[in-house]
Formats: sequence, C-alpha cells, structure tokens
Amino acid sequence: MYLIRDVQKSDLPALKKLAHELDTVNLPNDEKELTSIIEKSARSFDGRIREVFDREYLFVMEDPRNEKVVGSSLIIAQHGTRDAPHIFFDVYEKEHYSHSVDKHFRHRVLSIGYNFDGPTEIGGLVVDPAFRGQGKPGKQLSYVRFLYVAMHRARFRDRILVELLPRLEEDGRSPLWEALGRKFTGLSYQEADRLSRENKEFIQQLFPPGEIYATIFSQKIQDAIGEVGPESVGAKTMLTTIGFRYDERIDPFDGGPHYSAPTELIDPIRGFRRARLSAQRLQTDALADEVQDRLIAVERTQGRNRFRGVWTKCVFRDAEVQIPKEAAEMLEAGDGDRLHTIPFD
Repeated sequence: MYLIRDVQKSDLPALKKLAHELDTVNLPNDEKELTSIIEKSARSFDGRIREVFDREYLFVMEDPRNEKVVGSSLIIAQHGTRDAPHIFFDVYEKEHYSHSVDKHFRHRVLSIGYNFDGPTEIGGLVVDPAFRGQGKPGKQLSYVRFLYVAMHRARFRDRILVELLPRLEEDGRSPLWEALGRKFTGLSYQEADRLSRENKEFIQQLFPPGEIYATIFSQKIQDAIGEVGPESVGAKTMLTTIGFRYDERIDPFDGGPHYSAPTELIDPIRGFRRARLSAQRLQTDALADEVQDRLIAVERTQGRNRFRGVWTKCVFRDAEVQIPKEAAEMLEAGDGDRLHTIPFD
C-alpha cells in the first residue's frame, strides 16, 4: 500500500531523481524550476494563491516502508491564459482535385491555434522504474488527480486535457521539431522546450500563421503525427477507457497527441462519493459483493500534509465507510472523519 500526499519542500532531492527520468515542461530536470513548482503547489494546497485558476497541485507517492518518494503527478488548474496561452496544432484533412489532369489528393494539414481560457491539464506523471508494475503506482497517481478535482470541482475547468508523449529519437530529439520547429525558430528541441517554460511569445511570432501541409514531411514523420510513444500506450488505454478522446490536436514541439474529456463525464469523477469513517474497521471476512476497490483521501485545513490518499478496499454503510486498519493509519484518519472516494476498478 502506497501513500499519496501533497508535495513538501523536503521532497526536492527525490523529485530531482524522478525529473531525470522524465524532464518535461511539467517536471523539468532543473533544481530551480522544481523548487518553484513545489512552492507553487504548497501555496495552491493551502489557498495562498488567490486566483483559483493560477493554482497547480503536485502529488507524490511514498513507499511507507522507507518513506521513499517513488512517483509524482500534477494538476494545472487552467492551462492557457492571456499571459501564457495554450498552443497546439489542429490536425485535419483537405482534399484537392484537378479535373484537367484527373488527379485527386487528400492531405493532412497542421494549423497552429491558441487558447487563452484553457482547460484543466493533468501531467507530470512519472514512476521510479524500480517500482513500475508493483501495485499499479501509475494508475494510482493518475486517478488521484480525478479524486482531487471531484473534491474541489469549482477550482477546475469543465474540460480536462492530457498531452501524451510521442515517440522520440534515442537522443531525445523530436522528429517533428527537427522537420518543422527548428526551421522556423533556429532552436533545438531542448532549447525551445526550456524557453517555453517561461516565455511562449517566440512561438506566436516565429511560427507560420497559416496551414502547413504534412505532405512535405517524410512518411515516417507523417505516420507519427498524433501517435503516442511506447511509454504512453498504457496511459492512452487507461484514459480512453474512462472517457478521454483524441482531440485531433498535437503539441507544436514534439507532435504528441492531445486527449481530453468533459470533466463531469470522466468515469472516476462520476463515481465520486463522500462518507464518514466508521468506528468499525473492515474485516477480511466481509461479504465479497459489498467490498469495493476505491482511492480514498482525507483532507486537512492545517498542518504539514493537507492531503493524504490510499488505494484500499472498503464497504459503505449508509453515510459511513469501513476501511482496513492499515489504511486508516496511513491516512491518519480518525473515527468520524470525512473521507473522499472514487472507484478504482
């Protein structure tokens, strides 16, 4: 059983190791930027950031046997503002036909777009390689974001977006960026990625405003548009199972596909339920047809940890819920405490 909680300043060394595995905009392999992300998350959880949609929430997963941080995931309350728009390529097809030569072509087209009042984004999910596949840590870290959104629905937008990683070259280069972005910016993929974390103005000024026909690219690059990399296949399957769909949009840097869903229609959020912790702990002989697998959390308004969550079995009894003793101890929850739950099937 893992513990999922809000990130703390003391987690910086562990996050640096995780960021070395991923190194994306949402979890950069840079100590200064990680420190800033941790501080922003802490101020988001305790409400010090007044503008609700400026908040970001970083969760970490801890192995309670040794208090080692083994994974993380993030919620960006709103991705896309006037100061930092959400930027993407719309992907669609256009047909051309010439009667005189009797030639017909269907072309895939990219067109850059901007969103200044964007959706909520989930990202920054990474699991220590040594723990992958042990107790579904990735799924827990993914689902905890839906649990928190359900707990605080008014803080988040009516649509949730996830940008999946595409297939990259072994040296980390993006084939699409090499064929397109570098030609218009003069920057490497890594340089542009780092710059975009603080300033997206160069994209708006340097990228062409009109349509770009993907036909000019190699067949390899054309085939990769909208496809996920091997490390994202599992995430794609999980997301489509609970209601996410491909937006026919891709990231302008690496070509990774965008998937989204209406917040209220995402299955875990639809299954959200609150209950008070029963004084009776769940026993191993509970009736099988009553037992549910759920991600369960408790929230505090004061103290070091504002959020604690675990994946556990439970049984509802009207307005109360029974959970195992171990789960109650990890949550540091007492009898009568309000627990927040979503299904974890």
